[in-house]
Amino acid sequence: MRIGIDLGGTKIEAIALDAAGTELRRVRVATPRGDYDGTVGAIRDLVLEMESVLGETGSVGVGIPGTVVAATGLVKNANSTWLNGRPLQKDLCKALSREVRCANDANCFAVSEAIDGAGRGSRVVFGVILGTGCGGGIAIDGSVHAGANGVAGEWGHTPLPWAKGDELPGPACYCGKSGCLEGWISGTGFEWDFARVTSRDLRGAEIVKAAESGDDDAEAAVQRLTSRIARGLAVVVNVLDPDVIVLGGGLSNLDRLYDGELSRQLSDYSFGGGITTPIRRNVHGDSSGVRGAAWLWPERATGTTV
Repeated sequence: MRIGIDLGGTKIEAIALDAAGTELRRVRVATPRGDYDGTVGAIRDLVLEMESVLGETGSVGVGIPGTVVAATGLVKNANSTWLNGRPLQKDLCKALSREVRCANDANCFAVSEAIDGAGRGSRVVFGVILGTGCGGGIAIDGSVHAGANGVAGEWGHTPLPWAKGDELPGPACYCGKSGCLEGWISGTGFEWDFARVTSRDLRGAEIVKAAESGDDDAEAAVQRLTSRIARGLAVVVNVLDPDVIVLGGGLSNLDRLYDGELSRQLSDYSFGGGITTPIRRNVHGDSSGVRGAAWLWPERATGTTV
């Protein structure tokens, strides 16, 4: 049995999977915001509760909104700021008296979709999160590729490529820089851009609905979004050249991202053109992160490495 934990800013979700990936149990609790010791305790209690109910001990993987630095064992880049600078993985190992694996939540998304989702059967999967923020993760042979510094796939904090005059210098980002992709193509960035151009305050779903109803301003905003996603993904293709790109997060539900226009622009912007990289909607939706955390222990699936 594998147990996966998705540590979010407002909730902690736990899932138990059997060897075939079938869900056995799922539980959610509120995140003890600002309380590091309380967060460690909440994760411990969820794992022990799962095991008590199911009568079996499981491996434990945890998806976190940041990364664990290999050299120090400390968390960095977490928007749940009370985790930063703390030895979360070490403390969870101690609390549960076993090895616990932690990985960035976007990497967990990529692993989930690589194992039994939209990227199944593909060796290199690039997972994209287009939600409140914008992130990316890399799975190779069904396992996380985090990189030596734990920042592989941090696509949202690269600058918007081939920026046009009115896109410079770009929105300020919480990371301290300006013009990050997150500021343009996250759900928040999409809404900000629409308001910037039109002085109208609409939510993302409202902008999409307005575009479908023939609103020219909304249609232009969706076209700008598509162009920016294509430009960002072109850099991923030029550097990583993944077998498949899988989209997640709220904006991944935008049907027009799969009608061929995004793929056409991706090919146009990528080096040399002729790019055929498939862009797919995720299979597991909001469950991809927690499922991917459970799959941080892939060798438990069949006794061999997946």
